[in-house]
Amino acid sequence: MSHIHVLFENAEWSAPLEAELVQRKLPYRLWDLSQGQFDLSTPPPEGIYYSRMSASAHSRDHRFSPEYADGMIQWLEGHGRRVINGSRAIRLELSKIAQYAALQAAGIETPRTCPALGRAAAIAAGRSFSGPFISKHNRGGKGLGVHLHDDVDALDAWFDGPDYEAPVDGLLLIQEYIQAPEPIIHRLEFVGGEFLYAVRVDTRDGFQLCPAEACAIDPGDNSRGPMFQIVEDFASPLIEAFQKFLHANQIQIAGIEFIMDGAGRALTYDINTNTNYNPDAEGRWTSGAPRGLPSVAAYLGRELTAAGYSGGMVDAAQ
Repeated sequence: MSHIHVLFENAEWSAPLEAELVQRKLPYRLWDLSQGQFDLSTPPPEGIYYSRMSASAHSRDHRFSPEYADGMIQWLEGHGRRVINGSRAIRLELSKIAQYAALQAAGIETPRTCPALGRAAAIAAGRSFSGPFISKHNRGGKGLGVHLHDDVDALDAWFDGPDYEAPVDGLLLIQEYIQAPEPIIHRLEFVGGEFLYAVRVDTRDGFQLCPAEACAIDPGDNSRGPMFQIVEDFASPLIEAFQKFLHANQIQIAGIEFIMDGAGRALTYDINTNTNYNPDAEGRWTSGAPRGLPSVAAYLGRELTAAGYSGGMVDAAQ
């Protein structure tokens, strides 16, 4: 029997999707890539595969899960298996340098960014900025490793301070700080390459903007409203631009974030191919439009049908 095979390393993030698959009585198997092995000399099981590998795996003590997932995806695609968010998606998930290069090649504007290897190189890059700038890890996730620096002296001191954390792949990005008219960013969600909805995110509490319930942090001042809010009737030329970008890069499911600067420029700064959805924001949404995980599960079901599956019982075998 063909299955939906879910590749993951964070059980907390995958449990809500599993519940949706069970509800729809779709046959699925979970592949926990926090450890494991496979045999390159044998063909993979039949079915479709959905990769939920995250760039933040190292923050859960799964340092080499992304490399393991990349190797498995090569095996799957080498045998002609349908992989949703396959080899190109994982390449972009694990490298913001790759993200920005691909976005710029597609004509999508990004913040000015200088990749640096080593402290001296990062400080030299910082000197090329005339005002405040941020540093971030090339392989990040959940907003971890993002810091604002007033000037290059602040960056130099940060390297010796308690907040410094070395990037997991050694690459640090020095990036212009975008002073938005309002402390918000927008995240556009796509499922099956189609636009689902836009989320307005309040950034006053910092850079950790993961929407998943498992990522929840203290929201601070509740009087100013929810941190995540779905925007009714959102419209922007970026919707079509992002759709074309995802299609060109063979990415089916993603959340893409952008920020507006004071001059009205929309600057795209992050692509999340392991996207999560905020249940509180979806619970407040009254338009009746599709929600995130139900849409993902329905899409996986359609893909499984397209691959020849005609029905059967749920199989949650590991």
